[in-house]
Amino acid sequence: MLKFYWTILLGIGCLTNSLAQTDTTYWRRSFSAGININQASFSDNWKAGGNNSIALGLFLNAKANYLKDRLSWDNTTELQYGLIKNSGQDMRKSLDRIFLDTKVGYQLTSKWNGFFATNFISQFAPGYEYKEDSPDRLISNFLSPGFLTFSTGFEYKPVPWFSLRLSPFAPRFTFLNDPAVGLNERYGVPLGKTIRQEWLAAMVQADLEKDIAPNLNLKVNYLGYANYENIAFNTIDHRLSATITAKVYKVISVNLMGIGLYDRDQDQNVQYSQALAFGILYNIQNFTDRK
Repeated sequence: MLKFYWTILLGIGCLTNSLAQTDTTYWRRSFSAGININQASFSDNWKAGGNNSIALGLFLNAKANYLKDRLSWDNTTELQYGLIKNSGQDMRKSLDRIFLDTKVGYQLTSKWNGFFATNFISQFAPGYEYKEDSPDRLISNFLSPGFLTFSTGFEYKPVPWFSLRLSPFAPRFTFLNDPAVGLNERYGVPLGKTIRQEWLAAMVQADLEKDIAPNLNLKVNYLGYANYENIAFNTIDHRLSATITAKVYKVISVNLMGIGLYDRDQDQNVQYSQALAFGILYNIQNFTDRK
């Protein structure tokens, strides 16, 4: 069955690539990349206290969207990686994310599309749980976990900057390729296995990206995932992320990012992360934003 889905994706890719080679005027492309640096230092006699630290964050976002008549093909790449070094500690990760999404749609009405999509989520490097009284504990790595989700259904898109995908059929594959991670965390993958298949499931995805003021951009993404086989209120996975980017001067920006995650296969409680960063942002696109 997995080979069947990959065959469909390959066919879609060949079709849309052929369209792109014929005429590129139907493409809207955007690319942004940045680097954020935070640093703090204190003298030995600084009475208010504090630890010397330095943090570095890198990110890359790219989109390539094709639209001709009723056919559309949307592609998104989001890559993030960050490191922090506090005085008296080794270098540690502060941010690590790989997100790839591709969607082929067909317009049914002015606001509704039928679609087939897939997305992939993982990370670049090992992740550890740090405790003062015990060795560092490996809890994640590339493809450990990794999530590959296929979905089909209907998309509501009333305006260019907002969309809502409703997928009654959304098979998901959870990968756990690192045996060392598997000794500490399973992420729902059965013992002795490296892949978990969830064939009967539904997914909801909402995306919002809009300039809410001059030089101020808001980006929000929500993913909800429910397995029909054990569906209940507390078994639905939720992931909500939000980023506010303020352009201070030309390529100088300030970013406020937050992520909330609930997945019982990972932890019984809500996970969250937040970061405020100042850095350099480079952005380019081949179109003018539609309000």
